[in-house]
Amino acid sequence: MYVQFAKMQGLGNDFVLFDAVNQDVQLSRAQLRRIADRRLGVGCDQILVVRAAVEAGADFDYRIYNSNGEEAEQCGNGARCIGRFLVYSKLTNKRSIRVRTVSGVYRVELRDDGLVTVNMGVPAFEPENIPFAAAKVSARYTLEVDGQPVCIGAVSMGNPHAVIEVDDIGHAPVHSLGPGIEAHPMFPNKTNVGFMQVLDAQHVALRVFERGAGETSACGSGACAAVAVGRVWGRLDTKVTVQLPGGDLLVECSHPSEPVLMTGPAELSFEGSLVL
Repeated sequence: MYVQFAKMQGLGNDFVLFDAVNQDVQLSRAQLRRIADRRLGVGCDQILVVRAAVEAGADFDYRIYNSNGEEAEQCGNGARCIGRFLVYSKLTNKRSIRVRTVSGVYRVELRDDGLVTVNMGVPAFEPENIPFAAAKVSARYTLEVDGQPVCIGAVSMGNPHAVIEVDDIGHAPVHSLGPGIEAHPMFPNKTNVGFMQVLDAQHVALRVFERGAGETSACGSGACAAVAVGRVWGRLDTKVTVQLPGGDLLVECSHPSEPVLMTGPAELSFEGSLVL
């Protein structure tokens, strides 16, 4: 059976998107892994499957799958690409679209300047809502990783994040430390791991080791998590440019108890068809 797909990217964080409104798309974990494989399939960091909304409160539902075939709760760059895809595919003509993932409903705004803004919701710092196995909420936690203490901030932006402050983003231990924190037993659902260098109160540099995907060129929810944690630490202002390997995102966090807004690009790379 042939199914149509679109390949999109936001700052190099790339996605394969399927319109499951107008075609039947049922993907096994093995099929997801093959589609994401850069040698055997299309190649991507995540796969997004859009369906008609089944409940009031959203215009569309969509599911997010990491390149290892595991489902994710949220993806900021993916949300921007979803908004662009829905309009490009003529599934809607709205410029403000409500989309539902397994973690909730998010509003995507297509701007006149070509960028896309996503309301990523209110950061969740309570350990049970991340989830994170701590007795009480704290601005900083200490994990033991390979016998060494590591200081982190922990937050959910619809998906779990650990944030580490580093002095030099170019020499951050992303690949040596990232896997150990991703699978740390304190995070029962595993976690994304952000390595943040604060350049000044309005600029940070960030690299993210994404859960189920490894380091990516950009992570939208990771950028929001880093700014939210940086605000709690008293290190950042309300509007912060997050410099990722793939480019910049603007993240607005007026207060850690208020919704976080993320703005950046979303672009179509190409379209095609697959045999499932």
